[in-house]
Amino acid sequence: MAVAVTSCGLSLFTSTLTFRSSLTSQPRSATLQISNGSITPKASNHRSRPSNPQRGSSSSSSSSSKSSGENIPGRSKDGRPNLYADGNGGREDIGRAQSTSVKSFGMQRKDKKDIHFDIRQQVEPENLQNSAFLNAVVKVYCTHTTPDYSLPWQKQRQYTSTGSAFIIGDGKLLTNAHCVEHDTQVKVKKRGDDTKYVAKVLARGVDCDIALLSVESKEFWEGAESLNFGRLPCLQDAVTVVGYPLGGDTISVTKGVVSRIEVTSYAHGSSDLLGIQIDAAINPGNSGGPAFNEQGECIGVAFQVYRSEAAENIGYVIPTTVVSHFLKDYERNGKYTGFPSLGIFWQKLENPALRACLKVQSNEGVLVRRIEPISDANNVLKEGDVIVSFDDIHIGCEGTVPFRSSERIAFRYLVSQKFAGDVAELGIIRAGKLMGVNVVLNPRVHLVPYHVDGDQPSYIIIAGFVFTTLSEPLIDEECEDSIGLKLLAKASYSLARFKGERIVILSQVLANEANIGYEDMSSQQVLKFNGTRIKNIHHLAHLIDSCKDQDLVFEFEDNYIAALERKAATAALPCILKDYGIPSERSSDLLEPYVDLWGDNQATIDQDLIGSSPVSNLEIGIDGLLWT
Repeated sequence: MAVAVTSCGLSLFTSTLTFRSSLTSQPRSATLQISNGSITPKASNHRSRPSNPQRGSSSSSSSSSKSSGENIPGRSKDGRPNLYADGNGGREDIGRAQSTSVKSFGMQRKDKKDIHFDIRQQVEPENLQNSAFLNAVVKVYCTHTTPDYSLPWQKQRQYTSTGSAFIIGDGKLLTNAHCVEHDTQVKVKKRGDDTKYVAKVLARGVDCDIALLSVESKEFWEGAESLNFGRLPCLQDAVTVVGYPLGGDTISVTKGVVSRIEVTSYAHGSSDLLGIQIDAAINPGNSGGPAFNEQGECIGVAFQVYRSEAAENIGYVIPTTVVSHFLKDYERNGKYTGFPSLGIFWQKLENPALRACLKVQSNEGVLVRRIEPISDANNVLKEGDVIVSFDDIHIGCEGTVPFRSSERIAFRYLVSQKFAGDVAELGIIRAGKLMGVNVVLNPRVHLVPYHVDGDQPSYIIIAGFVFTTLSEPLIDEECEDSIGLKLLAKASYSLARFKGERIVILSQVLANEANIGYEDMSSQQVLKFNGTRIKNIHHLAHLIDSCKDQDLVFEFEDNYIAALERKAATAALPCILKDYGIPSERSSDLLEPYVDLWGDNQATIDQDLIGSSPVSNLEIGIDGLLWT
């Protein structure tokens, strides 16, 4: 099948894959695929799904999805890089190019408070396939019910997928996040066993594509083996990938070598983290399975592959350093908070004339071109600053820092080693003067979310007007053509101006006598309600509920206005809900009281922050402008 980058945990039964349903059985085509199981899209897990596959999981599915058509190697149909092996460039069918990278494996936890590497068991290469610790690798069966982002009051038809996972001790298992995305039921089965045990998702790291599972059944843990974790491998080290990929029901073992270690793009989370590139075969269904070195130590988690006509045998493993970060984050906070971000766009300083213009005397540093308004960096950095060091480690003019003995790596790797709330010491040159500043690091908040938390998207219906929040899953579901270039540009380039800001759009108008003349409106951003700028959909619901005016006036982009008579709109709502079979006029989260955490001054910002810097360098395919 023609697949680009896919997650390794899913296995596909059909020949082509579509971006959106990584676990479904429908075929997909993409450059970067998640390999969780038998699912088609992002992940490579095995999915079985009757309708179009959904973006998220990497298991193999039983249903087939539409083929994405002819693909340019390494790029999607719109020219952006594809991250999943199903041929769609991101999560399920994310219209935006997403990065896929491999991260370090989490270390084995001996107790709830101590996470460390436990390297005890040594296994000869020839005995690896028959080693008892392979019993720690289990098969994951997941039933997914994905929200319908176009009709947010309902869910799509459920589908199933399969992937891989492994036991890490303390009653826990690790797998890929895309293997259990939008899960309604997760089951695991041990090697050589015919019983499936119900598992619970304890934590899900979307950005690093890792999920932590637990199984309550004591029977499952009888005689269970936990894996020992190894350190970051070297180039050309032998590696063995173990899992339950497409092609059979029993455990599968493939071998190769470590080809590259660098900061890589993670397809599922659209993040850039450390990853291990290998040439061992990673197929749909492998996602979430461990990769071993010659000593039988686990050195990472298989999660995606890159497939195109121009390249072969490119698979990715999440390294133990990334897994360790995930587990420590969960231990510290009781939940997963995410990898932090510096919150800047930067440019390389390779040109000597540019360095001279900025009064940078040495061959080092990166230029700050844009700063995220809600990041702490916005309080201490300025556009035009040159960052020359991070925690006393000098940054080269290409944005790299020393790595191990004779290598260099993107300095984003140093940022990813921190935790949310940690402080980084930056050395900067401002107007020719060298100074030091401290920046608090926190996870990045996207104006247009890549993943939607909760069981259903937020929505509110008034007189047939369906308002919802713009998100990447909605863009994937509606298709870029129907969303429009302006909203796509905002999704790609705009930054949140204050915490909690979201883009609210009119998704569609449910025809009724109360909204005659507006039936053709769709996919338009609503900017103001009765003259008040809208901060997010919860704010819009609050404004509508508290309105006492005779008319409800909505102002959209391009000065388009829609007005409704308030009493007539209220009276028409029950009939509209009945005619269209809608259970509620709004999502459950909008039933909660509205609390204004941002203040009126934040709502008065009318300018759009659509700059010239992309949210991800992958979206424009150049290396000059990067996000950290």
